Amino acid sequence: MATQTKFYVAKFARKNSSFTRLLALMDQLREKCPWDKKQTNESLRSLTIEETYELADAILNNDASAKREELGDLMLHLVFYAKIGEENNEYDIADIINTLCDKMERRHPHIYGDMVLTDADAVIRNWEQMKLKEGKKSALAGVPTALPALVKAMRIQAKAQKIGFDWDTPEQVWEKVLEETNELAEAAAQNQTKNMQEELGDLLFAIVNYARFINIDPEEALERTNKKFTNRFVKMEAMAAQKGLRLADMTLAEMDLLWEAAKKTEKENGQQLFYPD
Repeated sequence: MATQTKFYVAKFARKNSSFTRLLALMDQLREKCPWDKKQTNESLRSLTIEETYELADAILNNDASAKREELGDLMLHLVFYAKIGEENNEYDIADIINTLCDKMERRHPHIYGDMVLTDADAVIRNWEQMKLKEGKKSALAGVPTALPALVKAMRIQAKAQKIGFDWDTPEQVWEKVLEETNELAEAAAQNQTKNMQEELGDLLFAIVNYARFINIDPEEALERTNKKFTNRFVKMEAMAAQKGLRLADMTLAEMDLLWEAAKKTEKENGQQLFYPD
């Protein structure tokens, strides 16, 4: 037991030392670096979003080295915001962390109180009920308006599901996908642009719902397909260049042959990194 205690003390000391180093670094950057001095919450906002997407890429690629680096970049931004808040006498890093810890303890009464919650679904339902008691006006509150539409659809559906407003089976959701597909086809056949846009939105929303039911992240699935298409297209360009050609000068039939050749090359080289056709 004494050896285990020493291990945890040493582990905590290492983490505490590294975080203290980061805070000291931020103080120095704000004091001495011309670029860091001039940054504001507003100027950092788009950069933070970019860093978040870079972390998402590293996670999607399962690149441990990249994840470590991108997590560090994102953490630097969080500390940056905290430093700006401290300078504006709004809050400091301790206020932020303590507010977070207080909220986590409050919303986990099954750990820090006497409530009994036996499974993850019960924890989620209780979490949403507590948020409403804390002043949230809607169960959908908290979904950022600036989220990309696909991700926003996922979050809206997940929040509705947490209070029980959801389909019962994947089969029901798939029927909805087919229904929306038919409605889009009907609108397209009549060349009704406004209706086509609405029906396409409904279809995408239904597909996101179905993805949720079969436990697939539609954002990740689409990004994998984006990468698969990009990799194959680049191979097509390279194959065309070897023949002294450009894709733009080729017929669709000729490009289709290169596409199939690119797919075959992937499989032969064991490069089937994405979802199979």
